[in-house]
Amino acid sequence: MAEMSLEKAALVEDSDLARIRHVDIDDVIDYVHRDLKKLPSYTDLYKRYLRQRWDVYDLDFTQDVIDWQQNMTQEERDSFVGISSGFHHGERQVEVELPVFMMGGSEESKIYMSSQIEDEARHTVFFDRFYREVVGLPGDSIQDVLDASFEHVSETFVGPFGLLAYQADELRQDPEDLAARVRYGTTYFLWIEGVLALSVMKITLTYCRNRGFLPGYYAGFTATCRDEARHVQGGMRFLRDAVTEDPRMLHEIHETLKTILTINGATSRRLYLEALGWEQEEVRRLMIRQLRMKLVDVGIALSPELEAMVNRIEPELAGG
Repeated sequence: MAEMSLEKAALVEDSDLARIRHVDIDDVIDYVHRDLKKLPSYTDLYKRYLRQRWDVYDLDFTQDVIDWQQNMTQEERDSFVGISSGFHHGERQVEVELPVFMMGGSEESKIYMSSQIEDEARHTVFFDRFYREVVGLPGDSIQDVLDASFEHVSETFVGPFGLLAYQADELRQDPEDLAARVRYGTTYFLWIEGVLALSVMKITLTYCRNRGFLPGYYAGFTATCRDEARHVQGGMRFLRDAVTEDPRMLHEIHETLKTILTINGATSRRLYLEALGWEQEEVRRLMIRQLRMKLVDVGIALSPELEAMVNRIEPELAGG
């Protein structure tokens, strides 16, 4: 990947909601990877959070409603909801589960992690507003809308997030268990955020930008992607530091990835991503690239068996 220019990095870092809708999603994804080799400290990530916080209630979905009802086809709407519904539920799940991971970290990481929990809550409200005001799902409460969108969630969501729920329960028994923290961190920071979430962002936001549709969604989800830059960098710092502290943790990362990649293909229905301008093979390459970039940048090598499993990734998506 070519070095990101200082001008583009500054535009991504400093844009408010009004300006970020004009930022290209590819630049935001480049921004995610920009600091992975050096990995900022938790305090630096917290400072960045304070500068980049945004108000979900400042988003204007007026044009989005028009686009959704009048300009998008039924196939486009179905594909859009199908791929984004996992994100809706993923944000809510980690909002309530991350505190158990936070409990076992250093004081600096706890302060930073508190900001990520607030991010996840804001992202949950973002999707609640989008599904309620644009898609038109019924419900008087956030839980009602979550229930209404759940029928669109694919098995690929249930797989990694079911694994994450199991790992969170394991971690509750001893929040300072490094191996349990690494297993949770591999599933969440590396796979769910580092691969699935960024892939969903790339697909839906590229569609919005190419078609000129859903400006409110584009602004909010691009700001969400910028938040993910902090989350992925913080998570990959944790994994790198854990392996440095105890090299045996590399085995935990490998075994967790093996489990994730084994359940990756367990799906009985296929998302029709062609309606959003994406072929299945393009998505597969995107997911593989996202995973490899994270591993290479922080120096995590894979066994030949895992390399072969990575090359067989199925392009079914969920996010969080």
